[in-house]
Amino acid sequence: MSRYAAIPWPQVALLVALALVGQDLALTALGANQPPLGQMAYRIGAWTIAVASLTLLLLPRRRAAYFLGFLVCAALMGWALYLQYFQDLEPCPLCVFQRVAVIATGVVFLLAAIHGPGRVGAAFYAVLATLTAGTGAALAAWHVWIQAQPKGSVPACGMGLDYMLDTLPLTDVIARVLKGSGECAEVGWVFLGLGIPAWTFVFFVAMVAAAIALVRRD
Repeated sequence: MSRYAAIPWPQVALLVALALVGQDLALTALGANQPPLGQMAYRIGAWTIAVASLTLLLLPRRRAAYFLGFLVCAALMGWALYLQYFQDLEPCPLCVFQRVAVIATGVVFLLAAIHGPGRVGAAFYAVLATLTAGTGAALAAWHVWIQAQPKGSVPACGMGLDYMLDTLPLTDVIARVLKGSGECAEVGWVFLGLGIPAWTFVFFVAMVAAAIALVRRD
């Protein structure tokens, strides 16, 4: 009976994603400005597949991978603070919520690196990372949707997060932040056609994929 080699799905996914990214960059170079929501979703999806596939291909052994995940989260926070204090890009309330998700995910990876779990423990940390990074991905996706709305359709800039925390119940603060406001609709730093929340979404999904893959990683 003939046997066929298993399909190397991460490699295939990476090649497909890179082809899609190349096509998107070529179209952008021909003169596209800020893309509509559908094109933005396409671009984010291509980069998400590419980064997640590359993460799975380069994933080291479990303990080292957890520590690497922590370093990635620390680097994301370092970049966010650089943009805030050296490029004068003040974070909107939704950005702050995503920062909390990045910090929480980094703490999960750090605890896992210190613990050095077996397969059962890795499954537990995968659940925690999925909760923290999954929440961050949902917040980032919502932020992307807000930024893609036509000008004038998003409410004007509202109260600052510190003021809301001092004067409103926590449930009201969360509701107001999730509703979005003018400062959340502004697109600041952009790299390869994607803004900060889009790249945050890409890395959150890659973190979830890595945490799940580490369950079966010796």
